[in-house]
Amino acid sequence: MATATQPAGLVNVRSSEAPAARVKTFGFLLIPNFTTIGFASAIETLRMANLAAKQTLYKTLLIAADEQPVSASNGMRVVPDFTIADAPKLDALFVVGSNPINPKNDRTMLNWLRKLAHEHVPLGGICTGSHLLACADLLKGYRCTIHWEDIEQLKEKFPGIIISNQLFELDRDRYTCSGGTASMDMTLQLIAREPNGVEIAIRAAELLLCDRMRGAREQQRVPLRQKLGHAQPKLSQIVGLMEANLEEPLELDEIARLNEVSVRQLERLFHKYLQRTPSQYYLELRLNRARELLLRSESQVRDIALSCGFASPAHFSKCYSRFFGMSPRGERKHSVLHA
Repeated sequence: MATATQPAGLVNVRSSEAPAARVKTFGFLLIPNFTTIGFASAIETLRMANLAAKQTLYKTLLIAADEQPVSASNGMRVVPDFTIADAPKLDALFVVGSNPINPKNDRTMLNWLRKLAHEHVPLGGICTGSHLLACADLLKGYRCTIHWEDIEQLKEKFPGIIISNQLFELDRDRYTCSGGTASMDMTLQLIAREPNGVEIAIRAAELLLCDRMRGAREQQRVPLRQKLGHAQPKLSQIVGLMEANLEEPLELDEIARLNEVSVRQLERLFHKYLQRTPSQYYLELRLNRARELLLRSESQVRDIALSCGFASPAHFSKCYSRFFGMSPRGERKHSVLHA
């Protein structure tokens, strides 16, 4: 029945609305020389989620060892809201690591992190934040990641930890990312896990002008020079030539001639340093480029195949499925469904 304040045929919007979600408080522990881009990408994503939801879902607090402003690696100084001694109850804490990693650790800070873990507070690491969590002995039995520059150092120092080359890892109550804009992708995925979170995450990504939400399956792209060091300039030169000729792949003998080596020498270099044949590596370059186009553009599969040096869509699909475990169209559909 209509009332004096509600004409017939109109719905009482207020009563039909879902109750406001509980505000989650996320803390960001700033380590001196922290990386600004990783920090900003995460905290701005949470702000955009609030805008997208038209209500406050996330509250963010900046935490430091003491009350003094914390300097970022670019010189910017940030005043913390709380210290580790007076920080309030948190729904999650993200350690924003330093660049480079500080070899010395604050014992009080490590004990505080252990206390949060004991209280079942989810812990995250942004960029080198994983290193501090590992130092606190809080990553054993978890999958984690860190910036590609520090992967080998972390593996050497903590051989019992499972370290991946992924953009980010969400393993139960441990959230780690490689830094840079990967913290935005990680935060979007955390938002998407919440009730009605997928839609909010998509809208937040749009506000951030993010063309798509990258998933945890995607790996960091480690430069070849990092894998090889400076000992193999010839191999780096050869790979550079391959990367410049993806649409019309060169024959191996032509690659060898242009780099003044024999085909046999070419094969030995690839086998010794990259554990695959030149042809296999060249194909992987083309397939990885095709995957980037598939997920980041709206180009037709046929056009992507041709632009990456495949003679036909059928041959491209066969190679792609064998390498990535799903067809190009299946990959694109999977990406849309999990955006």
